[in-house]
Amino acid sequence: MTDSQQPPGSSAGSKRKDARRNQQTLLEAAAQVFAASGVDAPVREIAAKAGVGLGTFYRHFPNRAELVIAVYRHQVDTCAEAGPALLAAGPTPFAALEGWVGLFVDFLVTKHGLAAAMQSDSTGFETLHAYFLDRLLPVCAQLLEAAAAAGQTRPGLDAYHLMRGIGNLCIGTDTDPCYDPRRLVALLLAGLHQQP
Repeated sequence: MTDSQQPPGSSAGSKRKDARRNQQTLLEAAAQVFAASGVDAPVREIAAKAGVGLGTFYRHFPNRAELVIAVYRHQVDTCAEAGPALLAAGPTPFAALEGWVGLFVDFLVTKHGLAAAMQSDSTGFETLHAYFLDRLLPVCAQLLEAAAAAGQTRPGLDAYHLMRGIGNLCIGTDTDPCYDPRRLVALLLAGLHQQP
């Protein structure tokens, strides 16, 4: 099929698909770079990891604040979508809860510099915390309810308090290289677990 025979809009459709793929690649590269170097990492490093030029980078993310917000939202969405998938595939509801908490901890401990960035003047950061809670609290609650229904945790555990507790255990990873929040979170989960 020649270019003149292609259906109308197919070229635009493939360009949109390429743009979405580039954006996805940039988000994943930025998340990896942020985890290693913090949110102030050089833009060139992110573009190089994504395999795109700076022009492509700036077309998608004209400034650093937009990139940080997009990466954060993308990671929240990924964590939120993982909960139901783990529950459907896991051997037990408690195993799904453990798997999801592991992803949540990974998410929290890779946020180097995000708190400082959120203190900036960018209005885009104002809605991030609400987005985080809106997306993740229902997932955590669903996992807790399923584990309680299976007799693997006691009923009535509060998702907000569990997430807050996990978040508090993750504080300190930036300042103490010997501190391992995953071990403390594993102890917390062991305390919640009941054998049916």
